[in-house]
Amino acid sequence: MLQRLYVHNFRCLENFELIIKEMSSALLIGRNGTGKSTTAAALEVLQGIGRGVNRVGRLVQSKDFTRGRSDVPIRFEIEVLLDRKLYKYVLALELPGRFRELRVSEEQLLVAGNPIYSREAAQVTLQATPHNREAQFLVDWHLVALPVIQEQSEKDPLHVFKTWLAHTIILAPIPSLMTGESSGETLEPKREGSNFGEWFSGLLSRYPAAYTQVEQYLRELMPDIRDFLNELIAKDFKSMFVRFENSNANFQVAFKDLSDGEKCFFLCAVVLAANKFYGPLFCFWDEPDNYLSLSEVGHFVTALRRSFKDSGQIIVTSHNPEAIRKFSNENTLVLDRKSHLEPTLVRLLSEIPVKGDLVDALIRGDVEL
Repeated sequence: MLQRLYVHNFRCLENFELIIKEMSSALLIGRNGTGKSTTAAALEVLQGIGRGVNRVGRLVQSKDFTRGRSDVPIRFEIEVLLDRKLYKYVLALELPGRFRELRVSEEQLLVAGNPIYSREAAQVTLQATPHNREAQFLVDWHLVALPVIQEQSEKDPLHVFKTWLAHTIILAPIPSLMTGESSGETLEPKREGSNFGEWFSGLLSRYPAAYTQVEQYLRELMPDIRDFLNELIAKDFKSMFVRFENSNANFQVAFKDLSDGEKCFFLCAVVLAANKFYGPLFCFWDEPDNYLSLSEVGHFVTALRRSFKDSGQIIVTSHNPEAIRKFSNENTLVLDRKSHLEPTLVRLLSEIPVKGDLVDALIRGDVEL
């Protein structure tokens, strides 16, 4: 899965390197403004490319340069281990004088150290393979090449890498936007969860057995749940309903009318089912403990970590003491910067001396790089 993420000159991230080799789960902690959510935003740029967004202006804007420093390219590098092969993707974006929209200055994809394609400015070079000769073509400088290069088969490294990027799950849910309604199907959830109904429909349509997985998880948190329905209420339009019961009565409620925390239970259940049925997946969840009571946080985080232990990978951020205590020093990374004029630094918690209890030290502000 994800081995390394490098980001330079993107918002508060300068020479930022996140290394999480052999970590099935990891926690990012740090004060507000240190770059936790920006790390998710950088991953979301790469996710967008995997999902077919090729216009640079839809991925990154001039305001994303660190402190307006547009004379240095924004650079993304990601290394991912897929089928025991290391995929490395590099993308550099520049904004020359008098230009309004960023353009690609460098792009390449390597697998096990061997280039699949490389690019300088508008010139793209597809490397020779046993079945094809080297080829070159031009691409508009304002378009990323990865989404437009034709794939040869499902085993083509281009297909494997793009599929992994497209299926990455990046979440910072806003429950009020999660209605449970859908007019289509997808396996690509949005960051705020606004297409949850379509994701749920897509999961059950392709993997009907996922229903049982979702139900089992929900029963652990809501013992009175009877079942849930994804009903067709108009042509090509579905809406989710949840039914509860006890020994004397039963009750049905539209998914959109559930509490914020209950919607997050459903979201977590679908994340776990997705990782099991079309994973292994990579998930970045920005503060999964939001909207939960203190008694629910520990179970929630533990379930996520357990699900990704043997398959897939998850990174979470948190300020919640109960969530922080569910991780160890060996998979907790601390992000810190002294001021808004300095870059974010990242180190493993195990490398930082902490006096006494970690949570108490965080409250006192004693954990610094």
